[in-house]
Amino acid sequence: MLRLPPFRFLRPGSVDEAADLLAEHGDRAMVVAGGTDLVPKMKRGQMEPEVLVGLGHLTELRAVHATDGGGVEIGAGVTLTAASSDRRVGADHPAYTRAAALVSSPALRNVGTIGGNLCVDTRCNYYDMSVEWREACGFCMKKDGDICRVAPASKHCRAIASSDTAPAAIALGGTVVLVGPGGHRREVSVSDLYQDDGQFYLAKAPDEIVECLRLPPPGAWRSSYVKVRRRGAIDFPLAGAAVALAMAGPVVEGCRIVLTAVGSRPFDVSAAGEALVGRELTGRELTGEDGLLADVAAEAAKVAKPLDNADLHYVWRKQMTRRAVVQAIVEAAGHSPALAALA
Repeated sequence: MLRLPPFRFLRPGSVDEAADLLAEHGDRAMVVAGGTDLVPKMKRGQMEPEVLVGLGHLTELRAVHATDGGGVEIGAGVTLTAASSDRRVGADHPAYTRAAALVSSPALRNVGTIGGNLCVDTRCNYYDMSVEWREACGFCMKKDGDICRVAPASKHCRAIASSDTAPAAIALGGTVVLVGPGGHRREVSVSDLYQDDGQFYLAKAPDEIVECLRLPPPGAWRSSYVKVRRRGAIDFPLAGAAVALAMAGPVVEGCRIVLTAVGSRPFDVSAAGEALVGRELTGRELTGEDGLLADVAAEAAKVAKPLDNADLHYVWRKQMTRRAVVQAIVEAAGHSPALAALA
């Protein structure tokens, strides 16, 4: 049985105090809410904080409410179960509630939080192992080593993004509020929260805490999220696509496409969707001989360069990235997923 190493647990009275504690203890401290990612990695020696700053008890982080402009604000401490079942969020932003509902298993969604999933660690077959396994294989760049085991010539860690909710939030134009020491707050787009480095994948400062996610009013935007994984539950994404379409009847006026699990950060490949703008997405268009959606999906998947660092073969994952994009477009347009097989 793997056991947790010793650590000191701090219980701040507010998110502002939590940020101050992070700054005080520096790189020896980490925040914990649900702990579904952090605790197993502490047991495996992947993360070794001496101090844990608890957030799970802070009621200020567990609210969902409408904003003045007609959008919605979801506290970072809201569980994935609560977010996925929220009727307002589901009506306005189905891609987000679907993404939250597809994270792991019901038991973990009951304690895992939306802030935790936005910040969830990158993963790799050479990293997500016990310390004994990693030592025998040779430690990797992400933890204790100086080489990327999956791509030895790479100057950066190639561990892959594993958040389901991040691509959906990006496609929906979401922002996050970050709280730093001294109560300093800044709002950034969800896309700006990440950088393409598996080791240093978060662009926020180490002493900043995600306070909430803000999603704008939906307007004419419709959305969907499609996840590819080996099993129908528990597994991280092997590929994922979030799509948001601005629709005027059957005509596309705008398209956003964001991929996950195909690199060290979510990739916004919305430029690939420009071919859809001005086109009608009717059943005939979706299944016609012109191969419109297949061309869009192929262009979107160009950025996807899977490596042999996750489950199943990387060539198959590349192919399934295209299929996920097609299915997400079909669903966002309001058509049956069965049409995706014909597109």
